[in-house]
Amino acid sequence: MESSGGHPEAMVPPIEGVAGGGTAYGWGESGIQDPNLLRTSIDPLKVHSSELVHAWCMPSTANVGSQDMPRTLEPISLLAARNERENFQIAIRPKVSWAGSTVAGTVQMQCTDLCSTSGDRLLVGESLKVRRVVPILGVPDALVPLEVPVSQLTLLPGETTAVYVSIDVPEIQPPGQYEGEFIITATRADTQYTVQSPNKAERNHMYQELLTCLDFLEPIDGKPLDEVAERVKCASSSLRKVLEMPSFSDLYLDNGSGDMMEEDAISNFSIRVKLSLTVWDFVLPVTPSLPAVIGISDTVIEDRFGVEHGSSQWYEALDEHFQWLLQYKISPYFCRWREGMRVLTYTCPWPADHPKSDEYLSNPRLAAYAVPDSPVVSCGDTATNFLQREVELLRTKNHWRKAYFYLWDEPLNLEHYEAIRNMASEIQAYAPDARIMTTYYCGPSDAPLASNNFESFLKVPEFLRPHNQIYCTSEWVIGNREDLAKDIIAEIQPENGEEWWTYVCMGPADPHPNWHLGMRGTQHRAVMWRVWKEGGTGFLYWGANCYEKASVPSAEIKFRRGLPPGDGVLYYPGQVFSSSAEPVASLRLERLLSGLQDIEYLKLYSSRFGREEGLQLLEKTGMYLGPERYTNEHMPIDVMRGEVFRTCRSDSNF
Repeated sequence: MESSGGHPEAMVPPIEGVAGGGTAYGWGESGIQDPNLLRTSIDPLKVHSSELVHAWCMPSTANVGSQDMPRTLEPISLLAARNERENFQIAIRPKVSWAGSTVAGTVQMQCTDLCSTSGDRLLVGESLKVRRVVPILGVPDALVPLEVPVSQLTLLPGETTAVYVSIDVPEIQPPGQYEGEFIITATRADTQYTVQSPNKAERNHMYQELLTCLDFLEPIDGKPLDEVAERVKCASSSLRKVLEMPSFSDLYLDNGSGDMMEEDAISNFSIRVKLSLTVWDFVLPVTPSLPAVIGISDTVIEDRFGVEHGSSQWYEALDEHFQWLLQYKISPYFCRWREGMRVLTYTCPWPADHPKSDEYLSNPRLAAYAVPDSPVVSCGDTATNFLQREVELLRTKNHWRKAYFYLWDEPLNLEHYEAIRNMASEIQAYAPDARIMTTYYCGPSDAPLASNNFESFLKVPEFLRPHNQIYCTSEWVIGNREDLAKDIIAEIQPENGEEWWTYVCMGPADPHPNWHLGMRGTQHRAVMWRVWKEGGTGFLYWGANCYEKASVPSAEIKFRRGLPPGDGVLYYPGQVFSSSAEPVASLRLERLLSGLQDIEYLKLYSSRFGREEGLQLLEKTGMYLGPERYTNEHMPIDVMRGEVFRTCRSDSNF
């Protein structure tokens, strides 16, 4: 989806702030059709909402800041595969104030189910969710959940509010054209919601009662009159139970005679945003094609949520984080730093002989999992005995092929590298097929492997072989020279089970793809485009919750000193924004997911036409040519996805 055409009369001064900010700063407003609105008190129920607020749509890659200026409102047209999430944004900005001096006013946003012509639906609250974009350090990032199907937003004078809309298409959803709408209505502050959505349990209860009613009434032909009367009585009882459900309570209390004129008036004065979604027959694989392993600090969870390591509350807290993160098609691992840069990493906090272990590690959404080399929770056993028992049990499982050991982060000298070799030797004595992964950006500084730094870096696989299988290198080393990626790959021996993965952290910096706060949306999404184009087979990110230490869940989020804003943080504790304990995703986490989904599109295209054609598709659409040459606009992304849809769909008459 691409929106274009800024406000013609807006004066936009130069952009300032963090690199690649992507937000516009403006000071003027215009577009009010009735000048009398500026001189009189306004009843929002008697004025069309378009006279009070601007509303327009933006793509998911836009960083919609508080001073972004209005654009033309156009219908939304999206494309999504099954088992895919697609997103867009709705921006709202007040033209005038109608609620007082401190706030401009209140708007209600109502969303409908998305329905196809064949009667299939994508339900609000299940497939469709809405979140408010909240700035972090002045940059739009946190996505705070809003109620559906009706949410209420308070607008501030002269500020733009953005709402992030996500549509999750189930794996079994029938392909077709789905349509729905968002209804935006300026309201009085005391206006109550006019729509109440039944939850899933209530809908199921309603469904069963209606089925019972049909069972009573359908087979009445030829039945005696007294039996028919009894069946009608039973059916009436079932219908009454439906009417007494909470969803109908407001109508039931006044016997259904409530005055609907006010609701009709609100509807007639609303702004309507039309949404069309094409669901096609491609199904994104349940197990992602590219493993993206993302670190979660268990010590941050322990400190902020006040849970003792190894307690039942600790296991519960880790499980909640793990289960929530799987929706982003990543493979989480928990970690804690030891002496130096040695790390204890594990995907499942329970030992291999616990029933939870199989539940975690055999989950098809998990593409890779980390195995600890020592006990995660003290068990009175030696590290050697623990390691042998874990490895021997895990090797008997079908999911063992997904296992890896991550032992040391960024070794710098010969002592570090020798420690990795020794630890790997111990593990592989019990499991010769165990995969060891090492992240690095240089060779040992005190024992150069070659005449210059890059050549020394290239020789690391030769130095660690045969103890290491996954060579995970920093994208910072490559810089803007993609030819260096070919040199790295040339040193890898895939025929011996070796792989090349990459990672980002503090570097590379702007304009290269990374997940720092304030970078452009396409810059965030391009992290995964780069991985695919360079030929990596996996990706690592060191931390998703590594903010400064705090002792209460609701404490203000502070990024770690010495790191670029956002580095090591992809989601936030829910308690920072509301009473909900559910984590709050960042825009950057959503763009990580979108990038992984883009890889599935490119992989499908390449499976049909060859990898070279897939690379050509990236270039000819202008989506991604290199780490300093990729699109700043959303349109090329839609062009790439549309081309894959056009050439790879199974139904040519779709």
